[in-house]
Amino acid sequence: MKLIIGITGSTGVIYGIRMLEVLKKLNVETHLVMSEWGEKCISMETEYTPEYVKSLAASDSDEKNMAASVSSGTHRINGMIVAPCSMKTLAAIANGYDDTLVARAAGVTIKEDRKLILMVRETPMSAIHLENMLKLSRLGVIILPPVTEFYTKPKTIDDIVNHGVGKCLDQFDIDHDLYPRWGSF
Repeated sequence: MKLIIGITGSTGVIYGIRMLEVLKKLNVETHLVMSEWGEKCISMETEYTPEYVKSLAASDSDEKNMAASVSSGTHRINGMIVAPCSMKTLAAIANGYDDTLVARAAGVTIKEDRKLILMVRETPMSAIHLENMLKLSRLGVIILPPVTEFYTKPKTIDDIVNHGVGKCLDQFDIDHDLYPRWGSF
């Protein structure tokens, strides 16, 4: 299994970080692409550094490197997760505006008919945001905002983050124990 992980400049970078931590433990090969504001949010929202986050991935590319391997459909991957996905990145992907490597890699993922998951982050959502999500959903893109669930009775922020990450991994049939399943508690 090989996945591209995009981290963009929206609150919730912990989702991308935890995704990389879990995938590394599960021996899933990852290629990381972080936007400039994704990197800035790491220091604003967490105790981690961009260097630590990069160390979690098997490889990484600068968001400005449009010649990176993940910018081509010939680069073999199983899919891509953007966690978190800013509304700017959502708009770029929805409109084929490949101004960054995250948007380009997502566009390639769509054109190659591979699974793309966007953990969109922003509320309230405007009609423009919703139209962009609908447009992508109709193309088969999975819109998976990290909505807090309460049926598992989360006790910590980690419990909430793990549930969101686990929901993404479920889309790729990756076994995990990040949250209890319905009917198991």
